[in-house]
Amino acid sequence: MLKSVNTLEHHWMPFTPNREFKDSPRLVVKSKGVELWDHNGNRILDGSSGLFCVAAGHGRTEIAEAVYEALLENDYTAPFNLAQPSSFEMARRVAALTPEDINHIFFANSGSEAIDTALKISMAFHRARGEGQRTRFVSRERAYHGVNIGGTSLSGMVKNRETFSGVMPNVVCMRHTWLEENRFVRGQPENGAELADDLQRMVDTYGGGTIAACFVEPVAGSTGVLLPPKGYLERLREICDANGILLVFDEVICGFGRLGAPFASQAFGVTPDIMTMAKALTNGAQPMGAIAVKDEIYETIVNAAPEGAIELFHGYTYSAHPAACAAGIATQKIFDEEKLFERAAGLSGYFLDAIYALQDIDLVTDIRGYGLLAGIDVQPGSTPGARGTLIQKQLFQNGVHVKFTGDCGIPAPPLVATREHIDEMCAALRKTLEEFKD
Repeated sequence: MLKSVNTLEHHWMPFTPNREFKDSPRLVVKSKGVELWDHNGNRILDGSSGLFCVAAGHGRTEIAEAVYEALLENDYTAPFNLAQPSSFEMARRVAALTPEDINHIFFANSGSEAIDTALKISMAFHRARGEGQRTRFVSRERAYHGVNIGGTSLSGMVKNRETFSGVMPNVVCMRHTWLEENRFVRGQPENGAELADDLQRMVDTYGGGTIAACFVEPVAGSTGVLLPPKGYLERLREICDANGILLVFDEVICGFGRLGAPFASQAFGVTPDIMTMAKALTNGAQPMGAIAVKDEIYETIVNAAPEGAIELFHGYTYSAHPAACAAGIATQKIFDEEKLFERAAGLSGYFLDAIYALQDIDLVTDIRGYGLLAGIDVQPGSTPGARGTLIQKQLFQNGVHVKFTGDCGIPAPPLVATREHIDEMCAALRKTLEEFKD
């Protein structure tokens, strides 16, 4: 029986303190460009691109019209043993952005599904090569790889897994890349490349022949924007190559221009074997995730199966849904025609200057940033995360939405933002942080 007549009560909201929110809701009823409007008519600047997904700005009529037309033409095609044309066009467009030898795309419906799919593809690849004993996976402390059981198993964020005991076995974690001596360093730190040698320790401890894949976010996003030290990703690549381990980049946040390049792999010059992506893939307009793999992985799995047989027993009812493909194609056209990746690269310096200017505020204990992505740590209050939650709400009242994870705010404006938007966002951040009282 419901305890309240509140009409918000029926919806069990994700990653939200439901009781607190329903007592004082923050409802967005309209969005356009870089702006949101709440149910009280207040204008709010979107300082985190939704959840890092609305890269091209809100209310893109090109995407809405493409989805509408797709649904009128063909609202659904079963993706098993059937297909619809836009899925192949969408795959072609994604493959055109990935590194040169990553040309095969498998579609899912979210970043979480993309990670679970990447886990299964890794296992299938090694089994097809006659190395089915590779059942161990390496992740990192403070990692976030979605919320399905595979991603939860890889998670290095305690709150995301402490309630859920039935996770996958054989997952081990390297240290994260935040170091005390790197406080307020802009871009990739000089210190910390040796942290990648944790992977070598896993090889030495468990045997490289038991490890299927190493999963990392090139920039650990949801935990607070932890940058890879210079040489760190290169060292991971080297250890993986030496031991037959697949290197998987979770590009769900980093992908599609956020770092000023199509993907983090290009921004940092390190090519993984598998990439997962979602969010900005469709500008957040339709649920969609994707897994991009090297040609060798696709060909090994496909060629190991008998002729005419299913090669990978995996997929989703809504894989490459016509509406999602339409949204994705329209989004990729916008990225290309408006040169948004280049625009992000050009705006990055101004954005980071403005963000790092906040370091004089007493409450701020660290700032990290790259491209159009930054993390601002604030001094914790009485309990971890409590202050960050209060700051986020007060910032919303001051006209800007920024995602907070615990006591870290994560500014990540849409790639269509202007310098004026950056100024407004940072002015609201300064006002909120300076006026904040427990």
